[in-house]
Amino acid sequence: MWARVSRSLWRGQTSLARLLHTTPRASAIGFELTSEQQEFQRLAAKFTQEEIIPVAAEYDKTGEYPWGVVRKAWELGLMNVTVPPEYGGLGLQLLDEVIVAEETAYGCTGITTALATNMLAGAPVHVAANHDQKKRFLGRMTEEPLLAVLRIDSDGRERMSQPAVPSPPSWWRETALDLPRARRLSQQRAVNAWSKLYVSSAKAVRTFDQEWNMGQRASNTSALSFEDVVVPEENVLGEPGKAFYYAMGAFDKTRPAEPYYLGVKVSPGNHIQGDINEEIEGLYVPLVCSGASPADVAMGAVGLARRAMDEATKYALERYAFGKPIFQYQAVSQMLADMAIGIEASRLLVYRGAWEADQGRRNTYYASLAKALAADVANKSAADAVQIFGGAGFNSEYPVEKLMRDAKIFQIYEGTSQIQRVIISRFLADAMKSKM
Repeated sequence: MWARVSRSLWRGQTSLARLLHTTPRASAIGFELTSEQQEFQRLAAKFTQEEIIPVAAEYDKTGEYPWGVVRKAWELGLMNVTVPPEYGGLGLQLLDEVIVAEETAYGCTGITTALATNMLAGAPVHVAANHDQKKRFLGRMTEEPLLAVLRIDSDGRERMSQPAVPSPPSWWRETALDLPRARRLSQQRAVNAWSKLYVSSAKAVRTFDQEWNMGQRASNTSALSFEDVVVPEENVLGEPGKAFYYAMGAFDKTRPAEPYYLGVKVSPGNHIQGDINEEIEGLYVPLVCSGASPADVAMGAVGLARRAMDEATKYALERYAFGKPIFQYQAVSQMLADMAIGIEASRLLVYRGAWEADQGRRNTYYASLAKALAADVANKSAADAVQIFGGAGFNSEYPVEKLMRDAKIFQIYEGTSQIQRVIISRFLADAMKSKM
């Protein structure tokens, strides 16, 4: 249509205003969720109000893993939503996943990290595995409440051999039920040496005391040791020599939306302390990055920021100072307005990043934009919420101090805020060079 408009204007036949008023036009951009997405959003919001918010503070105090919440979320279908139907999942898109993530993160980002673990774990499998591998490993997560973890290791200490990989103990800190993320199986540090993805078996896993984190304590952290790793040929994922690119493609999917040891089955109530001597299976991915990915890092930050805004707005309307609600003081109301601006902008960037991935296009630029902005917005919103609460905000009786502690990790894991800006700036440079 626009080509015809341009030709008509060039020939001097009519005006732009006349053409726009007489030519039927289809909307190229839509901001409304589908009826199915709205229903899923309502389900996630209801689950958050009834199952997450009432227990979030207790899990934050105890550091226990939220197995009860995980089971209920799995039963409702709020986990593994992007797994294709042929492997037992709902086959939803990444955009659907982040819609759910915002709602659960509104209740607790630590619990959301636990719920989203399988989403990150499944991403490299979606990208690189064949049909049989997807059926074996993605299918297991939909058959019962299993958790998956990706372990990331970039120190290059371990040696690669086929089919067995006898390895020294490997130490790591994990944010998803104390299980490992990804293991690098190469002597070299160069990108082209990261050659394969593995689904492997470890006969001895030793874990150590749980660390006590600043925030997101419902997602446990501890050190582990892996020994006697065996990599069967049938568990090699994708084409040799392309593991790094598979892994980066997986991260592009998870940055808009969140932490992998694929198919690891851990019994409820087991908080991974002491030794575990059982054979488990997991996904080993050689990666340069070292960080968590909350189906849902950037959108998790949006959910946290929205909770901070709601809590601060409610308090500002109820708290009186000098005869009127503090909301009526511009210094307070403008902080709330800034929260709304940041939240709306961040959410749209997350949607764009997820939508680009759903179209089958590379979304690295938009994923980094979303992650960088949403992380900063979450931290500022939480800090401003504490400021609005004043002394009460510094006390654990109110939820905003937890929000402030939970927010900081968003600027660190799944690529720091500084790294996101490096990625964005390189895209700008490449775009300009292509025009010169």
